[in-house]
Amino acid sequence: MLNVKKPDEVIEIINALSLNIELQSELISLTNARDRILYHDIISDENVPNFNRSTVDGYAVRATDTFGCSESIPAILNVISEVMMGDAADVDISSGECVIVSTGGALPKDADAVVMIEHSEDYGSNMVGIQRSVAPGNNVVFTGDDVRAGQKVLSAGTILTPHDIGILAALGHDKVEVRVRPVVGVISTGDELVPTSHKPSKGQVRDINTPLLITALEKFGAVAIDFGIISDEGEAITKAVLSAVKSCDVCLISGGSSAGARDMTARVIESEGELLLHGIAVKPGKPTIFGMVNNTPVFGLPGHPVAAYIVTELFVRPLLDRITFSYKKRRSTDAQLTEAISSNHGRAEYIAVKLDYNGNTDTVMANPIRGKSGLISSLSGVDGYIYVPRDCEGLAKNEIVKVVYF
Repeated sequence: MLNVKKPDEVIEIINALSLNIELQSELISLTNARDRILYHDIISDENVPNFNRSTVDGYAVRATDTFGCSESIPAILNVISEVMMGDAADVDISSGECVIVSTGGALPKDADAVVMIEHSEDYGSNMVGIQRSVAPGNNVVFTGDDVRAGQKVLSAGTILTPHDIGILAALGHDKVEVRVRPVVGVISTGDELVPTSHKPSKGQVRDINTPLLITALEKFGAVAIDFGIISDEGEAITKAVLSAVKSCDVCLISGGSSAGARDMTARVIESEGELLLHGIAVKPGKPTIFGMVNNTPVFGLPGHPVAAYIVTELFVRPLLDRITFSYKKRRSTDAQLTEAISSNHGRAEYIAVKLDYNGNTDTVMANPIRGKSGLISSLSGVDGYIYVPRDCEGLAKNEIVKVVYF
């Protein structure tokens, strides 16, 4: 770890990788498609809506018949029909005529506006007085106003939201073709680790990183496979890694990334493939390892849970974005620091924060969460992190900072 990389250098290494990963597609139902990645562009083959429809309850009219009317001088129109919901408007209107329509109902031919029922008075004998004028297009959604036939409505690589799924439903797609999720193998190393269901004895700790990383990876759009707890022994780690790279697109090894005599991850990657870096100038996460084994990216993550999670957020997630051709902009907000942050001594620092919203002002307050990288409780309840560059001497209390959401 004498030649640590800067964070942006690590991203450059990730982006320069020659990856032999081609994720296929699968057809799934719309109700299971949230947060999945669209495989190809969606081009509409129809107009939405496919008829002119009213946005209010009222009277479909020719707008010119209402010009100049008012409560004192209403426009008197003849009601010739009513269009029921779900029926086509098989009726024509001439000047001086109108048709009763409901919200969402079809407009008859030659009607170009709708008068709200509140702005009318029923005189009986199929006569109605219009008390407020409307312009052409008022209270009407025209054919294709939402989507035009031939229009590209969604692009390949889109991470589908409920709103996108609504568009697909409007276009008649009950299924959608999405990219198969990348598969990530998770290996936890350490003679001191026991499964989470076990009660640890003195000198032992429960395996936090496996459930932490698996759920984080699933949130990032991957399928995670648990390869279990592996002892701090080269042959065992090698066997687990070789097994993982056969069936996975990416492999994560937590623990065994520092420079101690018992730490084997870097040696295993170097002996079985190519070690691309050992050490990043970040806090937390300095002892991070990255390399390739059988053309599969392999990360050696710090054993400390907070550091492992931060490194996964900062570097594993961009790799997954690249593999899936999905580049989602990270959400962020400006906030005011509640306390000063001292210099980070030559390393880029990522500090978890909890946001507070002051009810009396529009200012968002960022409360730095202090804690060692091994204390998982320091991540509980946090909203995101702030970035402190390695050449920064610190941040002052009340300074405005950018908070990137987890």
